[in-house]
Amino acid sequence: MTPPDDTNTFADLAMSEEAIGQLLLFRGADLNAILGLLNHCPVREVAAETLLITPGVEHQEVYVLLRGSLRVHLDEKDAPCLTVLQVGECAGEMSALEQKSASAFVIANEPCLLLVLPQDVLWSLINNSHAVARNLLYLLSGRLRSGNVTIAVSQELQQIYEQYAKVDSLTGLHNRRWIDEVLPRLVSRCHQSGHILSVLMVDVDHFKRFNDTHGHQAGDQALRALGQTLTRHLRPNDVAARYGGEEFLVVLADTGAEEAFGVAERLREAVEQQPLRCADDSPLPSITISLGLSQLAPDQDSETLIADADAALYRAKHAGRNRVSA
Repeated sequence: MTPPDDTNTFADLAMSEEAIGQLLLFRGADLNAILGLLNHCPVREVAAETLLITPGVEHQEVYVLLRGSLRVHLDEKDAPCLTVLQVGECAGEMSALEQKSASAFVIANEPCLLLVLPQDVLWSLINNSHAVARNLLYLLSGRLRSGNVTIAVSQELQQIYEQYAKVDSLTGLHNRRWIDEVLPRLVSRCHQSGHILSVLMVDVDHFKRFNDTHGHQAGDQALRALGQTLTRHLRPNDVAARYGGEEFLVVLADTGAEEAFGVAERLREAVEQQPLRCADDSPLPSITISLGLSQLAPDQDSETLIADADAALYRAKHAGRNRVSA
């Protein structure tokens, strides 16, 4: 294997403060406190299918994804993909902090650009910035507590996830099979534990018109961008899945209707403000989404929970689209 080329550093990228702030680990951080450390960190380009982290092998670097996407697999490289990490997310932070061997395979899903944080730099960032420490705790708690509702809170759910987790190839989100197999068990666990749960049904407004006007490749680009926007603006313990076509389902763990409405509004605004571009970099008009919200009721099953969210989505569309309805 060719050794990685770490001749470039973070300073060479000349990223804007706004772009740095979009990286989950540095969100809200005082850049004056961390840039001196970041600027000397290597930036690594890796090809698709590059194996970055191997279970059972000590790993002392954290990767911050600047471009591309990473797949995470448990047990075997050829096992079903556990999750896909998108731009702004991190890999390797748990094993770097614990100074223990890694627990999953991390593989480049496509050509990627990575900011490499050596273990000593990670600790210096934690010591220098309360925001970095807070963000890291938030990321770790999300992985441990729900882990995109994958690194499960019980052995049973972990086994279920390993068996059934599937990823939509266009958006990188979970797909309909994940919803059908995992959501009923999440609902059952909520009933047993008394935890609350809300879901959002999301639909792209006038998507057929968008496709007919700009072509199916532009439509695919819009759906891909929507998936990235949902991922970027959800909390670590929330999960987005492609329900089918231009419809998406967002699962909000430990979230009641009032808080879920705020999450939905944030997603709606983010999508509306997200600029779109074709594969040839020519501009496309922005899309909007309508969202239907439903909170899990006592003794309700996953099918009626989704049906309630779908009915709320219909009300949002009937009221004029680009809005949230409960």
